[in-house]
Amino acid sequence: MYQNRTEAPETMPPTIEQSLREALPCLSNQADMARLDAELLLAFVLEKNRTWLRTWSEKTLTPQQHATYTALLARRQAGEPVAYLTGTQGFWSLQLQVTADTLIPRPETELLVEQALARIPPQEHWQIADLGTGSGAIALALATERPACRFTATDVSDASLAIARHNARRHNLGNVQFVKSHWFANLPSGQPYQMIVSNPPYIAEQDPHLARGDVRFEPEAALASGPDGLEALRHIIQQGHRYLVPGGWLLLEHGFDQQDAVLALMQATGYHDVADHLDLSGQPRLVLGRTPG
Repeated sequence: MYQNRTEAPETMPPTIEQSLREALPCLSNQADMARLDAELLLAFVLEKNRTWLRTWSEKTLTPQQHATYTALLARRQAGEPVAYLTGTQGFWSLQLQVTADTLIPRPETELLVEQALARIPPQEHWQIADLGTGSGAIALALATERPACRFTATDVSDASLAIARHNARRHNLGNVQFVKSHWFANLPSGQPYQMIVSNPPYIAEQDPHLARGDVRFEPEAALASGPDGLEALRHIIQQGHRYLVPGGWLLLEHGFDQQDAVLALMQATGYHDVADHLDLSGQPRLVLGRTPG
């Protein structure tokens, strides 16, 4: 005899577009940033790019893909940076591996790369140092654009140097050497470099921003520098002329409220042609100058 039973309807797997829409409320108050985060995480899970997601928005996720995506969304909602969740971050023309041992490369730092390239003649064989390289972002971006130059990238962290070396191998860049060094400590003096670049830590140690947003998950040693945030910048400026050839360039990223202090330090130390530059958002971001001669 036929028995009529009521069964729970089978749950249909969500489509790509449904998965992205459902993620938006939990990620950000800014809809455009929430959408970007959701797309980056889903593209990572599906091993596709964001263009593919838009092209195939009606494709469905497998239960395992949906579970993985949901777990990543929860971690992002708790504040963990997308770059650490996916293990990669785009910078300049490169995709770089990043971990919690390295600072996440940011778009505003590309200003330093642009200004450095504007001063490095394309065919010259310059020696260039990148201090506090982290994931290798600045040195590797410059090495890509100026293959005739030789780069020395330093960091005090073994873990960061391992990531930077991996990124150099990943992009087949053989014109970069990596040295464990606290700023200049293990570099040869005697003015061997035509240019020194650095994005050092520049946040004050007690700054409340260190306890907010994505930076909560980044290594504090790569962010904070003394009571006023200027400790590393001050050291590099005051010691840099010993390692630069006459007329050599020093380019430094700094915090949005440090422009006047860094300009004054450069001028007081004797650098010439000192200038400041704004990033794409109009914030003071870079000071540069050159040694006499």
